[in-house]
Amino acid sequence: MRLKTVLLIEDEKPNADRLKRLLHHVCPNVDIVATEESIAASVTWLKNNVQPDLILMDIRLSDGLCFEIFNLVEVTAPIIFTTAYDEYTLKAFKYNSIDYLLKPIKQDELTAALQRYEDMFPHAALTQTTLENLAELLSPKGYRKRFLLPFRDGYKTLLTSDIHYFYSEWGNTKAFLKNNQVELISQTLEELEKQLNPQEFYRANRQYLIHIDAVKSIFNHFNGKLKVELKGQSEAEVLISREKSTAFKSWMDY
Repeated sequence: MRLKTVLLIEDEKPNADRLKRLLHHVCPNVDIVATEESIAASVTWLKNNVQPDLILMDIRLSDGLCFEIFNLVEVTAPIIFTTAYDEYTLKAFKYNSIDYLLKPIKQDELTAALQRYEDMFPHAALTQTTLENLAELLSPKGYRKRFLLPFRDGYKTLLTSDIHYFYSEWGNTKAFLKNNQVELISQTLEELEKQLNPQEFYRANRQYLIHIDAVKSIFNHFNGKLKVELKGQSEAEVLISREKSTAFKSWMDY
């Protein structure tokens, strides 16, 4: 596995020791950079160190629930949540989670979770400089704001702000609008993906390119996929693949 660095956040030493053994069995060369036992210690570590490739995070810590960490420091690393309780599944889903493991954690379950990490992050973790450069490239400069569409004997303007989502149907690209109307668009989804602001529009799959404000509900689906319900009378449902689920949640939570 390409996984290099892991931060453990676990307040019970027996559980921490067990996780270390399991990790080193699956990834013999992994560097467990630290083991923190509380919200306060975890925040201090994250503020003063380069974020690891992956965090294994217990939900109930000695000074509260781990979710408080996200209110006190920016966490960019993907996370595998570990807990003895299943009541926090939906809340954990909001963050950079790639899996949710119930204690006692079994080796095959951890192996599967780490393989999911490998599938989602095939390259080394991005440095902060790279992330900043990427953010600059994705800044909303020069992105398409409108379309000029044929209308009767002339043309009309369609603003991107009036569009809920684009979809492909029988070789045509269509825009579903906030007023529930549909317009035919000459560009392909691949072309639109390059022309539109990625902070506003996300390529969910081969068929849909959706606006962030069009998302009505998000549900866990089987095999790690997500099911997204879109606003409007169409009641469209969009599936997000397991490989794209973490990126989609990060896009929604930005």
